[in-house]
Amino acid sequence: MPSALLQSKIHEIRNQKVMLDYDLAALYDIETKVLNQAVKRHIKRFPLDFMFQITEDENNFIRSQIVTLYKNIGRGKHRKYLPFAFTEQGIAMLSGILNSDVAIHVNIAIMRTFVMIRKFALQHPDFTEKLMALESKYDQQFKTVYEALDYLIKNNNNEKPARKQIGYKS
Repeated sequence: MPSALLQSKIHEIRNQKVMLDYDLAALYDIETKVLNQAVKRHIKRFPLDFMFQITEDENNFIRSQIVTLYKNIGRGKHRKYLPFAFTEQGIAMLSGILNSDVAIHVNIAIMRTFVMIRKFALQHPDFTEKLMALESKYDQQFKTVYEALDYLIKNNNNEKPARKQIGYKS
């Protein structure tokens, strides 16, 4: 499994590197519902520092960064509940409750990706500091842009007033 694909699925939420339940479910080749049911059956294995449910604001921020969120528009594109975020330890714990061959191979690839990211951050602390400074500087500006886009999208869905018909009447 390419590490670039896995890196794109790793998000930073609450100053932690996490993966979301729907990304993990897609990688494990199971439904998100099945993944969450397995976690709920073994909830004692997932304390808050292993897994947490993200807030509405965090969810909107992540969705605004994922350009192609829904490829197939249609039934089932909206979730009833907010997604769960799994830290590296939570993902390691998933390997104990998901016993398919796919889950084992994906988990190994995910763990290697987390280790690679950690090594890079340790080898290049100056780059990491510059990146954090840029994120803090421009986060508010991007947030404003995303709010404006959301406003325009919501207002675009409103019905327009009826106009007088032009042309021949039949």
